[in-house]
Amino acid sequence: MHSIWLPVLATFSRVMLAFSPAYLVPLAWAWALDAEHNVLIWAYGFAASVVSGAILWQITRHHRRELLPRDGFLLVNLVWVVLPLYAALPLWIMVPDIGFSKAYFEAMSALTATGSTAISGLDHLPVSVNVWRCFLQLVGGLGIMLLVVAILPLLGLGGVQLYKAETPGPMKDTKFTPRIAETARGLWGVYVLFAGGCMLAYRWAGMGWADAFMHMCTTMGLGGLSPYDASIGHFDSPRVEWVATVFMTMAGISFVRYFVMLRNRSVRPIANDREIRTYLMVLAASIVVITGLLLSHGVYSDFPTALRSAAFHVVSVATTTGYSSTDYAQWPVFAPVLLIFLGCFASCAGSTGGGIKMVRMVLLIKQARRELVRIIHPRVVNPVTLAGGVVPPHVMNAVLGYMLIYGAATMGLTMLLLLTGLDIVTAFSAVVATVNNIGPGLGLVGPASNFGVLSDFQIWVLSFAMLLGRLELLTVLVLFTGHFWRK
Repeated sequence: MHSIWLPVLATFSRVMLAFSPAYLVPLAWAWALDAEHNVLIWAYGFAASVVSGAILWQITRHHRRELLPRDGFLLVNLVWVVLPLYAALPLWIMVPDIGFSKAYFEAMSALTATGSTAISGLDHLPVSVNVWRCFLQLVGGLGIMLLVVAILPLLGLGGVQLYKAETPGPMKDTKFTPRIAETARGLWGVYVLFAGGCMLAYRWAGMGWADAFMHMCTTMGLGGLSPYDASIGHFDSPRVEWVATVFMTMAGISFVRYFVMLRNRSVRPIANDREIRTYLMVLAASIVVITGLLLSHGVYSDFPTALRSAAFHVVSVATTTGYSSTDYAQWPVFAPVLLIFLGCFASCAGSTGGGIKMVRMVLLIKQARRELVRIIHPRVVNPVTLAGGVVPPHVMNAVLGYMLIYGAATMGLTMLLLLTGLDIVTAFSAVVATVNNIGPGLGLVGPASNFGVLSDFQIWVLSFAMLLGRLELLTVLVLFTGHFWRK
C-alpha cells in the first residue's frame, strides 16, 4: 500500500495547490459585493487548501516517480472525491439550513458539471456563493485533471495516464499534439476563447456582468446551475434563451475538433465528423418533433414561441446542461421523457457534456446493423467503421462493456433508491439525471423542484452516481476489483 499511495499523494498535493486559487474568484466578488465576513470565509478556504496541499507535499515530496496507469486511476478518483469536500465547506458555512450531505452534493454537482441542486432560495444567497457554485462548473467542465496537466505539467511527471482516465469518450488514445501538456493547453485555450465570447453574448442579451459571468461558467461547462430558482426563466428574455441555445450547442461539440479547426483554419474537421453531424441532426429532428407537439397540444399558440422553447429545452437537456425557462415536466408526457432520453447520449465525446456520448451510440448502431447482416450472410466480412477507418475490436469491446456496466449501474442505483421509498419516476429519473450529469430529473426532482427534498442517504447515493457518470463508470468501478490492488 505504501508503494501505491505515496507517489499518488505526492501528485495530489500539487493538484490541491493548483486548485486553491479558485477560491480567489468568489473572494473577489465578495470583496466587491458581499459583506466583509464573507471575504474572510473565502480567504480561510484558500488558506486551508494551500496549507493542506503544502503539508501533503512536504510529507510526500521524496516519493515522486512516473505515474503508472494504476496510479492515474487512483489519483483521478482521489481528486474527484476530496476536492468536492473542500469545495463544500464554504457552502456548508454560508448557505442557511443546509447540512453537510447536501453541501457535498452541491459541490459534487458543480465540479462534475451535473447541475442538480439541493438548495432553495438561490435568489437570496450572497453573490459570492452563487459565483462559487457556477465557477466550479467552468473548472469541472473539461476536468480539473486536464487543467493541472496544462498548468503544472505535473512537475516532470507524465500526464498520459491522467488524460486517459479523465477524458470522456471511447477513443482516448487519439492525441492531436505530441505532448499531453500541449493537448491540455490546446483544449483549455479553445475553452477560454469560447467562454469569453459566451460572456460577452450574455451581456449583449441584457444580463448584468455578474449574471453574464455566472451563466457563462455554467453554459460552457454544460452544468446548468443558476443563481436563480427560476433558472434562465428568471430573465423572461427570448434573446437570453437564444444565446444560451447557441452556446450550449457549441459546447456540446468536441473541443478537440475546434482546436484542430482553428489550427488548420478549416471547417473540415467539424463538417466531416460523423459524430458531430449525427449530433446536429438528432437535435434538429427533436426540435421539430417537440415544436409540433407543443403546437398541436395548445401549450403555445404561436410558432416562434413554440420553436424557441422547444429548441432551448432540447439543447439544454440533450447537452446535459439542465437549464429551464418553464416547467417542461408539465408538457405532454412524450416531451420530458424524450428530453431525458436525449440527455443520455446526445453530446459529443470531447465536449463538456455527460452521458454515454454520441460516438458510442453511433458505434452501437453500427454494431447492431453488422450483426443483422451477419444473420443473413454469416461469412460476410463487414467490420464496424468510423471516419473511414475500421474500429479496432478492443474499442468495440470497451464500448459494449461500458454499456453493460452503464445499464447495470443505472438499474442497481434505481433499485437502491426504490428501497428507500421513492416513487419509480423520481428514483429512475434522479439516477438517470445524475449518472448522465443532466441535472434535473422528473417527479419530485423535476425542473420546478430540486434534490433538497431527498433524504441524506438518497443524496449520498446520487453523489456517488454523479462521480460514476463524470468518470465514465469504469474509472471508478475498477477500484472495486481485486485485480486492481494486486501487484
